[in-house]
Amino acid sequence: MCGVCDRIQLIKEGRNPYFVKELETGYVVLGDHQRFQGYTLFLCKEHATELHFLEKEFKNRFLQEMALTAEAVYRAFGPDKLNYELLGSGNFTHMHWHFYPRTVGDTPTPGPVWKLPMEELYNDKYLPGEETLFIMKEKLNEELEKLLAQ
Repeated sequence: MCGVCDRIQLIKEGRNPYFVKELETGYVVLGDHQRFQGYTLFLCKEHATELHFLEKEFKNRFLQEMALTAEAVYRAFGPDKLNYELLGSGNFTHMHWHFYPRTVGDTPTPGPVWKLPMEELYNDKYLPGEETLFIMKEKLNEELEKLLAQ
């Protein structure tokens, strides 16, 4: 099974503490490590590796919900800039969007988050505590609800 499918299965079983909200085409989750406050992912419900492999209607809806998720992240966490990435390699080729809320000076030199060493990005000191995680999920879910109500 792929890493993203594993995460989705945990959501379905009610065992993913980072799960925020289910949308029509995917799942909104906070990133495990919060080196960038508000780091969020949008996991595609379909196990597809490329946008062009999705049916047209599903693809269009997936992209709409990606944009909605990005706006909610922006509203909830107030970054200077929001970086979007659709990546995949190894055991994580299943499509999933990354949203990195960026602030001026958040890295030693300007550039993508991937310029940081992996041991910095995934340092356990950036794992949110239970209370912090709850607050972050509530803020993000509130913004998602507002946007969905429009």
